[in-house]
Amino acid sequence: MEASSLRIAIQYVDELRTNFNRAFIRLESWQIVCYTISVVLVIQWFRKVFKSDKPVISRLRAFFFRKLRRLPYFNKKIEAEKQKARNFLEDRMMKFDKRREFYKFLPEHGVFTEDILHEAKEYEAMGDFKIHEGKISGTVYPDHDENLNELWSKVYSKFAFANPIHPDVFPGIRKMEAEVVRMLCSLYHGGSLSCGAMTTGGTESIILACLAYRNRAFERGVRKPEMIVATTAHAAFDKAAHLLQMRIVHVPVDQEHKADVGAMKRTISNDTCVIVASAPNFISGTVDPVEQIAKLGERYDIPVHVDLCLGGFLLPFMEQCDFSVQPFDFRLSGVTSISVDTHKYGYCPKGSSAILYRDSEYMHRQFFCNTEWMGGIYATPTLAGTRSGSAIAVTWATLLYYGRHGYVERTQRVLDAARLIKSGINDITSLKVLGDPSVNVIAFAGRQSLNIHTVADKMLEKGWSLTALQNPAAVHICVTLNHAHPGIVEQLLADLREACAEVLADSTSADLKSMTASFYGMASSIPDSGVVEEIAYLYLDSCYATPSKPFRSMRTLSIDGRKMSQIHSLQQQQNVQQFLASVRGKTVEEGSEFLRQRSGTALNTVSDME
Repeated sequence: MEASSLRIAIQYVDELRTNFNRAFIRLESWQIVCYTISVVLVIQWFRKVFKSDKPVISRLRAFFFRKLRRLPYFNKKIEAEKQKARNFLEDRMMKFDKRREFYKFLPEHGVFTEDILHEAKEYEAMGDFKIHEGKISGTVYPDHDENLNELWSKVYSKFAFANPIHPDVFPGIRKMEAEVVRMLCSLYHGGSLSCGAMTTGGTESIILACLAYRNRAFERGVRKPEMIVATTAHAAFDKAAHLLQMRIVHVPVDQEHKADVGAMKRTISNDTCVIVASAPNFISGTVDPVEQIAKLGERYDIPVHVDLCLGGFLLPFMEQCDFSVQPFDFRLSGVTSISVDTHKYGYCPKGSSAILYRDSEYMHRQFFCNTEWMGGIYATPTLAGTRSGSAIAVTWATLLYYGRHGYVERTQRVLDAARLIKSGINDITSLKVLGDPSVNVIAFAGRQSLNIHTVADKMLEKGWSLTALQNPAAVHICVTLNHAHPGIVEQLLADLREACAEVLADSTSADLKSMTASFYGMASSIPDSGVVEEIAYLYLDSCYATPSKPFRSMRTLSIDGRKMSQIHSLQQQQNVQQFLASVRGKTVEEGSEFLRQRSGTALNTVSDME
């Protein structure tokens, strides 16, 4: 019976072969090769299309929109609008800079210390927000502590030139970093094999973890490693995927705005190299079910990274503040790495973070080593070569300054303020809190017709800086020590109620006046996200803009490098005015010759003035 079935199968295959050869008998060899290559390319294209995270319809719309943009008429219109946006963004970026004078050249001679400090004070005073008044979401996490500021200054000055890449020259910095890493590993219940390194921020910590897991996947023969993250995970994971040429798979969150573990399980493939949990996530402040995710990773032999950049110095102390906390760290055997920002609730100066691993097997895969370089064997533990020893030193000093008791006390204050804000928002009938946040971030959206982004702009008018979210439209506040000052929470809730009432009372006109609502509304309606990216790039460009004012404004530098506003002598100002009058109408060459003759009062170059 089996032999008969086998003969029938062989006969069927032979008939297929004969028919196939008969169908292509008139084709030449080169045609068969070309057709084969074409079919393979089409299959690869379809494989790429259907493996993308974005829906096919969305990608097709974006494709046709990009083609439409290439038409001269539409391209001209878009470029004109981009120029308007550029001018608007630059003007908005410099709205606090009344003089709009810029250093564009090195001063010919050094500027006096008093002038530098005077100008630094002016730069510090720019802006509407006083960072310790408690009206900013996140951004500045510690409250004002004069003793700590003095400690930072003294420690920084001792290690301003220290560089941990030279442990033989700066053994003290080596010891400080090792002690910081060990204190953090102990805080998260790492064993004797746990290890890590300090970095410049949470993004670098996350990139290094992804680098380690990508390299581990490469060693196992995976050609295109994938990471699995919830849609609420920090954008730094998308950045890591972009830089490291990895595929990132976003899974939805459940009704409580926590990572859907079931969806993560269904997404696992042979290419999965890491699963990510956030505690809490940046968007809505909810803590992912780390224990379940760790078990999932352990079951499939996939590393699990826990992003503690926001909660790293809150969750470990919450139990001592009488708050229940589920396991989230190295106590879970499936957790293989943790990223933590010491410059957030560790209250260290900016540029301080750490990446921690369960053991060196993982950490070694983030290292870089070049054994063939002519300059000698070159090895570094993080992305940077040279690193700031002073950042390590002030982090070390801050951890010692506060101690466990200090962090427990400050955690209690942050959590109490967060609970009051969450309760107050729940009492506002036109708002709803997203999920059930249990730590420091509270996200909320509008009910029915309330445009929450317009509410955010209303709050900005009242002096509050909240964070706008999208997909869905929402706003969040990241509670810091500065919100724990007396009266801040009450004022926030009162202004929020008033802002909601104002928007509901005149929703049509309010939407027209709201820049945030207009921008996010526009962003969601454009089929090609590349256009939104271009606008974002214009914003980034404006951060570095130093535009020249018209010639007649006299806003430029004198030859000794000082701004016009720094020249206090009336005689000096008169000399400069005479110079400006004398060079009007001259060519650049004539002006340059005049500069050489009148170097005492001349400006840097005529072209600079133009």
